[in-house]
Amino acid sequence: MSKFVLGLDFGTESGRALVVDVATGQIVGTAVHRYADGVIDEHLPGTSITLEPDTALQNPTDYIETLQRAVPAALKQGGVRADDVIGIGVDFTACTILPTRADGTPLCLLDEWKTHPHAWVKLWKHHAAQPEADRINALARERNEPWLALYGGIVSSEWYHSKTLQILNDAPEIYRAADKIVEGGDWIVWQMTDALKRNACAAGYKALWQKGLGYPSHDFLRALDPRLDRLNETKLAGEIVAPGTRVGWLTERAARWMNLRAGLAVAAATIDAHAAVPGTGVTEPGRMVLILGTSTCHMILDRAQHLVPGISGVVEDGILPGLFGYEAGQVGVGDIFEWFVEHNLAAWYKHEAETRGTSPYQLLEEEAAKLEPGESGLLALDWWNGCRTPLVDANLSGLIVGMTLGTRAPEIYRALIEATAFGTQIIIEAFEQNGVAVKELVACGGLAERNKLLLRIYADVTGREFIEAGSGYTSALGAAMLGAYAAGGAAGGYASVTEAARRMFPAQRVSHKPNAMSHATYQKLFAEYRRLHEYFGRGENDVMKRLRALRNEIAQKG
Repeated sequence: MSKFVLGLDFGTESGRALVVDVATGQIVGTAVHRYADGVIDEHLPGTSITLEPDTALQNPTDYIETLQRAVPAALKQGGVRADDVIGIGVDFTACTILPTRADGTPLCLLDEWKTHPHAWVKLWKHHAAQPEADRINALARERNEPWLALYGGIVSSEWYHSKTLQILNDAPEIYRAADKIVEGGDWIVWQMTDALKRNACAAGYKALWQKGLGYPSHDFLRALDPRLDRLNETKLAGEIVAPGTRVGWLTERAARWMNLRAGLAVAAATIDAHAAVPGTGVTEPGRMVLILGTSTCHMILDRAQHLVPGISGVVEDGILPGLFGYEAGQVGVGDIFEWFVEHNLAAWYKHEAETRGTSPYQLLEEEAAKLEPGESGLLALDWWNGCRTPLVDANLSGLIVGMTLGTRAPEIYRALIEATAFGTQIIIEAFEQNGVAVKELVACGGLAERNKLLLRIYADVTGREFIEAGSGYTSALGAAMLGAYAAGGAAGGYASVTEAARRMFPAQRVSHKPNAMSHATYQKLFAEYRRLHEYFGRGENDVMKRLRALRNEIAQKG
């Protein structure tokens, strides 16, 4: 009799349940629950309370409803009986945190606090804690905190301590009322098992935890704010375990939510992007996984810890047990292409796409594919949304050089794709120059499925084989593998994440090999990209920042 595991994928707008055959990795059922309250960024639900700019909140009941609705629907679609499910794995957006009582009750669900924004879930893209992040970075640099270099030299406004400090600054009563401040992934596992454990992925990449060192010291936290003195022992307390570690067993209450049987193994959560690493079959060093979407996350494993400037972090056991996981990224990729199509594409192209029965994106891809590297005469910097790695500067902006009256939309579209490929090459060089070997590129995510020209250009720019791996469900599949590991061999699962990935990853791999002539041309273009990268990104000409400051000044006057 076949055995199955569940992969639960909690995203920004919805949650997905995936039912996977343990022996083959076949996806037999899937269902999506769209969050009723979605991203809360204007008003608190059911109120007229207006939220401040850069706020992004969520309602934790949406996560419970994902269990109640998506899981039974996925089981039904797959024709899978509850008795044949052996384990559950979870991936979650991060850093997504919520303040709770000691028993896990979110403060926002209590009458006393439900009208206070800081009692709600702070979603990963909540950016209102930038002043707090600035304070953390300044103090860490002043004190030469050793952990700062492990995060590329800067702490993000999206991360745990920035958001927690914002709660303390703006709503000290909420901070005092919270017994715990918990990552969303750890919270949903807590609700399923009645056990709170912190996953090393979120703790490491978002809460500055390092194996053997712990969180930032009490001394640092006291200097940051005396009220944070015992944060590590109180609101942040909890055993830290590697992703996939069995946290506990599914309770009777949670089993009723999902039409499952109690006693199933439930794995420690992981971050959604990081789950895609085993989800693409990667469990060994040297293979960089690119999760290609509106932005791109670059993940790679190594057996040693190296300091790489501008990365988002290096964490032991952060992605897979026993290895150091590295994260880097580009904050603008697919959304740059969307910006061009939605706001700059001539009406003729949209009309032509409609006439052909295709999308403007597909039309541009077909036309851009007819061009040779360098034929457009264009070169772009991919900084429409700033530069995450290696410059870590959100105030940089995009640039296109070489346009003439003869420039056409497919040429611009191709130049934008090439710019994101050059940005990835800069990231690869940053890793290799600092001791982390990159032997192969592995792509997953929406763009990898839809845009084959992009994959070809990335192979030609980097001069490396580019592997298209997995489906649009790679994060959920990776979570399911962690569930199989948590179940263990005795229950029909696996003794390691490596074994689970080897057995459960689909065999198909589409390879894109670099063209030698195209690569030679791209090396010339990349040399020019690098000059622009250094000129505008390293402070020789801060015109991008001056323009942004002038824009903000005028906006404030208005």
